[in-house]
Amino acid sequence: MSVKIRFTTLSENTASYGFLAEWGLSILVEVDGLSILFDTGPSPNIANNARLAGIDLTKIDYIVLSHGHADHTGGLREVLQAGKGVDVIAHPDIWAAKYVRRDDERSEQYIGIPFTRQELEGWGAKFRLTKEPYRISEYVFTSGEIPMVSSYERVDDDLLVKDGALRQDPMTDDLSLVIDTDFGLVVVMGCAHRGIINTLRQAQRITGKEQVFAAIGGTHLFQASEERITKTIAELKTMGVQKLGLSHCTGFHASARLALEFGLGFFPNNAGTQFFLPTKGDDT
Repeated sequence: MSVKIRFTTLSENTASYGFLAEWGLSILVEVDGLSILFDTGPSPNIANNARLAGIDLTKIDYIVLSHGHADHTGGLREVLQAGKGVDVIAHPDIWAAKYVRRDDERSEQYIGIPFTRQELEGWGAKFRLTKEPYRISEYVFTSGEIPMVSSYERVDDDLLVKDGALRQDPMTDDLSLVIDTDFGLVVVMGCAHRGIINTLRQAQRITGKEQVFAAIGGTHLFQASEERITKTIAELKTMGVQKLGLSHCTGFHASARLALEFGLGFFPNNAGTQFFLPTKGDDT
């Protein structure tokens, strides 16, 4: 597929002038004649940011949920109530009871989806839950469940799930959106809890293509060690990644390292950011 892809970031930790910033992520992807909303941010503020960006939420064809944390699902009600019934594509484990335990907290905090499935279906959600890659169009699909194959990427210990007792959450529901283009793979991530490299390798595996042109979204490197960041940079270069539009849980330090290594190929992707891939001047 050689057409351009338009991205509009509707929710993120930082924001362009006039837009609202919150800890979370939502990116509208317009590709192959479809409007795909990847995550919905943490709150109703997605509707305000969509209005400022000139986005009509009633035109959304699909919602893809990267995982079942509230900062990626809290705006679901506003999106669903704005328009028609819409397919919501996700992993079945988004409904797990998810918690976090920070070092400075004595008790666990619930961070799962802040709505019941029945509520969301009442507002028009049509859930398509699968562990396998889900094909949205000929060139656009979800990653499906992401195998843990790298030697240095792991899910953070402070993420928990309750199924009788609290245990570490393996984040099996973590998935990404993959776009197969003539100029390489474009991968949109929510948090990449199971590792950005594992995520990109899964995109390569399911498409049979090696060239990864762009990685967009969150990478959960804000708690990563220097060793992990260094190895991540090396593998991104090996994959030939040209564009990194990273944000949310990537963290300032990891973002600075990536910006230094990738130069103009790296750009901060905050609420209100709108861009196309490929961009003018890309050698594609």
